[in-house]
Amino acid sequence: MGRGINILGYDGIWEGGRNAPFRLDNLTAIRKAGFSHVRINFFGFKFMGPGNVLDEIVLRRLDAVIEDVLARNLIPIVDEHDTHICQRDVSECGEKLRAFWRQIAERYAGKYPALVFEVLNEPGGQMTSGDWNSLLNECLEIIRRTNPARPVIAAVLNTDDIPVDDLALPADDRNLIVTFHYYAPIRFTHQGAPWSPTFSRIGPLDWGSPDDEAKAAADFEKMNLWAEKEKRPVYLGEFGVYERAPSDSRARYLSFMARSADRLGWSWAYWQFDHDFAAFDSARQAWKPDILRALIPPQR
Repeated sequence: MGRGINILGYDGIWEGGRNAPFRLDNLTAIRKAGFSHVRINFFGFKFMGPGNVLDEIVLRRLDAVIEDVLARNLIPIVDEHDTHICQRDVSECGEKLRAFWRQIAERYAGKYPALVFEVLNEPGGQMTSGDWNSLLNECLEIIRRTNPARPVIAAVLNTDDIPVDDLALPADDRNLIVTFHYYAPIRFTHQGAPWSPTFSRIGPLDWGSPDDEAKAAADFEKMNLWAEKEKRPVYLGEFGVYERAPSDSRARYLSFMARSADRLGWSWAYWQFDHDFAAFDSARQAWKPDILRALIPPQR
């Protein structure tokens, strides 16, 4: 999948808005910048009616987004992004997530061979590894009934220690990609974030000492050792730094994470295109040059 970026999680497109603020023409800018895939952050649960049936109008909008992504020669990932519900209420999450994948898998069976499914963003919270393994494998079974060879992304439980050794995958399914997200140290990456009473008061903090780099390298090596042993591809599905961080440290962090993933042969996606943590200035319709340069260095 290569280098990617997260899009459309907090956009009005799903409710019928146009250029709200994401413009589908931005997909061309994403491709030209050197990205090869987009991770579509889709909050499917809020578009479910009675019986957890997905709204057909919203699904048609998802169809259109997927087709626009493919038309730009980008790989689309449909990421079910209802983290907050799933981290809070495992039972409700299970009902909705199984219903989501029954409908999505049937809808796209035999269509869009390049399309990738991601079962759930950041499982965790009240969900234990046992809970997640059970639900994940139920969803994989649902998907495989109609999409036997579709690439599917499965997440490690989203905790600080990256407990990849606890992940239980079907051994005979070799079209699985294992993902984790990396925002450590969170006091640095989330400093100044206004939605958090804690992080809003933190900063400025720098990043980039030998100890900082060694800690990140050790975390990545833990993941890589597991992947080599299990012969599974890895996807760094999110990493990013909030805008209030010192710009030099922000760029240094992003460059270190992206180049480390590249060296390990992992695909990765930056969080995110617009909104906050943004790599792109929607008002100016231009990339933030220091962020883009850190993620994708200019060709020499």
